[in-house]
Amino acid sequence: MPQLARKLRVTDYFTLGWGTMVGVGWLVIMDDWLLRGGSLGTVLGFAIGSALLFPIGWVYGKLVMAMPDAAGEVAYTSAVFPRPVSFATGWMMTLAYFIVCPWEAVAVGRIAGYIFPALDSMELYRIASRPIFLPHLVIGFVLTALLTVLNYRGVRLSATFQNWTSFGTLALFILFIALGASRGSPRNFPPLFTHTPFVSIFLVIQIVPYFMTGFESVGKAAEEASPEFGARSFFRAIWMAIVVGAVFYGVIVAAVSFVAPWHQLIGEKFMTAVAFQRALGARWIVNIILAAALLSLFKCFNGNFVAASRLLFALGRRGMVHTRAGQIHPSYQTPSLAVLLVGLATAACMLLGDAILVPITEVGSVACAIGWSAACAACLALARRAPSGGITLSIAERSVAMFGLLVGLCMILMKIVPVVPGHFTAYEWLALGIWIALGAIAAAVRGGAVQ
Repeated sequence: MPQLARKLRVTDYFTLGWGTMVGVGWLVIMDDWLLRGGSLGTVLGFAIGSALLFPIGWVYGKLVMAMPDAAGEVAYTSAVFPRPVSFATGWMMTLAYFIVCPWEAVAVGRIAGYIFPALDSMELYRIASRPIFLPHLVIGFVLTALLTVLNYRGVRLSATFQNWTSFGTLALFILFIALGASRGSPRNFPPLFTHTPFVSIFLVIQIVPYFMTGFESVGKAAEEASPEFGARSFFRAIWMAIVVGAVFYGVIVAAVSFVAPWHQLIGEKFMTAVAFQRALGARWIVNIILAAALLSLFKCFNGNFVAASRLLFALGRRGMVHTRAGQIHPSYQTPSLAVLLVGLATAACMLLGDAILVPITEVGSVACAIGWSAACAACLALARRAPSGGITLSIAERSVAMFGLLVGLCMILMKIVPVVPGHFTAYEWLALGIWIALGAIAAAVRGGAVQ
């Protein structure tokens, strides 16, 4: 029986984790971030939110080392919880990854339209008063098709693409931050908070799970590690992804607030680029930023595509959705049908256009928080079984896992409890409800488990 190709190295796992995490939110919706928290509130929100994820990252490192399974959270929860719990967890995490794919496919059209204004033409229809342009759709469809083919034909091709785009993004990021920092001023920072300090920071922490989702994608490709790969390296890749992701977000928010009076730029298309352009008085800095954004978009799209397709493949292999999703291509050794399904679903969701950008941030945050909570709970439950097939944890390590579980649960509650600022609106509940309904349908039509 065909097996997934084993060709990934530690660098590949770092770029998968970090690349899946950081997309183009820092360019496309920077104004939303700063309106939530202000300059200092947003930086502190990302810093605190990222720090709260360290215990969860530690739990994932332990779990991946113990169970290097493409099923990720599905495998961890299956070991200790009933099958419905495992399926629900896997389905939510599939949403957390998949929902980023149409996000990036839509964003590439917006970036292209900024570079070439003529592309903002041939309006087809509107959703939530936002126009859908034919050229934007075409560009998004082409990129989706290219990544689908890339992932269909082999994980090594996908990993090479991920490495080049990830390190290219970091290089260009360092370049434009260094250039912009020479022209900024601390006088541009106010207002430091847009609400009270607590509320400002809290509103930013709410979206951190969505923008930091990705470090746990390392486990989704665990079965594709090269034969000489050491299990401890999974742990290193996860921690590197979290640290670099946290630093990236903190620096970019601080830089935008430093180089120009950010509150005067609210409403500008691609506020980050405009801020640097005004600081340096030149268009070429925008070209560097847009190049970095495109590379970042490609790697984030590809990383989430990999994670979503592996989870869908794992659900099919375990008979939780239709078993054909668990097929492996005999030549390319990829989850070929799962890859095709993710590509087609991405193209379909693109038709919703720009209206999906901010709302899915909220839904994605809850989806990944559910998965993180389930993983931490599974780790604690497995520890109780030690030494008979479980995970051995010291008292301190149990405390870390319990804290991770608490963080995950709090992240869920702060979005679904109506009295909490920034809670779900009707649109987010509708999106979540649709996904749950699709999960019920997928579970109903499943076949027997793939052997």
